[in-house]
Amino acid sequence: MTETKSNNGLKVIAGLLGVILLGTIIYTVSLYQDKKKTTAALKQEKDLVVEDLNSLKSEYDKAILESNATNEELVAARDNIAKYIDSVSTMKADIASLSRYRRQVSQLKAEREELLKKVDSLSQSNTLLAMERDSTYAELEKQTVFNDSLVVQNTQLADAVERGSALNLTQQSVDAVKERNSGKLVSTSRARATDKIKVCFTVAPNSIAQAGDRKFFIEVLDPQGNVLGESLTTSNEDGASITYTKETNFYFENTALDVCDYVNKPSVDFGAGNYMVNVYDDGLKLLGTSKFALK
Repeated sequence: MTETKSNNGLKVIAGLLGVILLGTIIYTVSLYQDKKKTTAALKQEKDLVVEDLNSLKSEYDKAILESNATNEELVAARDNIAKYIDSVSTMKADIASLSRYRRQVSQLKAEREELLKKVDSLSQSNTLLAMERDSTYAELEKQTVFNDSLVVQNTQLADAVERGSALNLTQQSVDAVKERNSGKLVSTSRARATDKIKVCFTVAPNSIAQAGDRKFFIEVLDPQGNVLGESLTTSNEDGASITYTKETNFYFENTALDVCDYVNKPSVDFGAGNYMVNVYDDGLKLLGTSKFALK
């Protein structure tokens, strides 16, 4: 009887031990499964953090490429995110670290929004400045064209005034004269009898010409085409020059003016033949030409 009770007790203990062992096994398996689930969840959470960081970095890369000029703040923010990506990728995942990086991702997103707004504002300002610059350039170009037009008009006006203020002759005459003993001058056509050549011309009235002392140049060419007299030479601002016989001076008062001057006989008598007389103004513009012949 006692032995039967003892066997029954052993069976009960063995049963209890079996139950405990089974419970332990079940608990251990459960802990392992929970750990696997926790590890998988942490890895998934870590991958999501890295994915968010990579997304932020891509957005910064795009913003930097679209920026007209390198923005140091954008570059610094992107490089900072790249460091976070490296840190998260190599770290051993745990809840505390992932929570901290999650909070950091949220802060980085907020920072991105502020930076992108700032960049967008700067881009709009740059666009406005570019438009204003282009508008200014256009106005400057218009003003330059207008100024060039004014220069051309002023040049044309100055040329017109210069041409309009130039003196002209309405008539010109030449006469060979002989001086009598009484001093009276009479016309002659004989070369031997000629003592002087009388050159007369009428200066046309000109209201825009400057009044004052003026000078013209008289050029007398003999039958051989030589300049009578001392062969004086003068030139103008353009470098043109003439050889003339005599300079004649007069005072112009804007009204018509008759001027006469005389060219004296050279050291020898005048020769027979055809003569030409040219009158030039002080700018060496040819104003008139006359011809006469001596026998």
